Amino acid sequence: MNTTQLECFLAVADNLNFSRAAEQLRLTQPAVSHQINSLEDELGVKLFNRTSKSVRLTQAGYLYTQYAGEILRLFNVSKGRIKAAREEQQRVLGLGCRNTLELRLLTRSIRTLRLEDGGFVPRIRVLPHEALENLLLDGEIQVMPTFRENSPKRAVYRELFQCPVSFAVAADSPLAGRASMNVQDMAESRYIAVSRPNFSPLAVTAVQNQLIAGREPGEVIFCESMESMSAVVASGFAAAVIARTPGVELDGVRYIPVEGTELVSYGAAYMADSITPLIKRLLQIFAGYSAGEERPGQV
Repeated sequence: MNTTQLECFLAVADNLNFSRAAEQLRLTQPAVSHQINSLEDELGVKLFNRTSKSVRLTQAGYLYTQYAGEILRLFNVSKGRIKAAREEQQRVLGLGCRNTLELRLLTRSIRTLRLEDGGFVPRIRVLPHEALENLLLDGEIQVMPTFRENSPKRAVYRELFQCPVSFAVAADSPLAGRASMNVQDMAESRYIAVSRPNFSPLAVTAVQNQLIAGREPGEVIFCESMESMSAVVASGFAAAVIARTPGVELDGVRYIPVEGTELVSYGAAYMADSITPLIKRLLQIFAGYSAGEERPGQV
């Protein structure tokens, strides 16, 4: 059953004339007759008694007029509501990040975007990288900050920053005054906080591995999140190696470049078929940080 069948049925029932019904619907008379015949076949009853001179509703036809109009009304209501929901969904901006420190990068960006275009609603998810990748591929989020090497293979990656690999120490640490450091210098720290390999770029894990090689297990603090590692560093208890992405900086912590390491590419991943003017503008705002226009920690 389809809506054309119902529209044809109701038009013929109102006019009791196939020609006038066809004219009203802007269809040909054979097309209207075909729709009525197919509807009668589907229902298994005759809806009209037809002769060369007249058209009359059968008892089943009278009964069906009570339902056909309601079915069409409900269809049109549901169609309108689905369209409205689809338009509303297009204004929902799904963003994903791996930790609350990375969330700083998004906070000022969506604030700037809101001032330019307040007609969207942000939906922010803070989850592990693997979960965010699945949400991105499924269309539940549209943008996720990530390192190039961790960007989902099916996604488009746009570089926004070149991040230095840095040694993070408390500001009152004896090492805090160094302009740069190598692995031997970093070994002077009694405790080293390390992250899980799957949420740091290879350049960071390579330095981490050099630092923990030969150390006693009690001198290494394994951290499950960037937040916990940052807390250990900020408290002055340990030092850590990080990729210094925008938003990761904490008050009271010094970030010292690690000698002999390359810059790490950091940016945003998105699906090619989900790009909209709103997302394009958001990425432009992100990219503005790399040009030194703003620093996301200044919220």
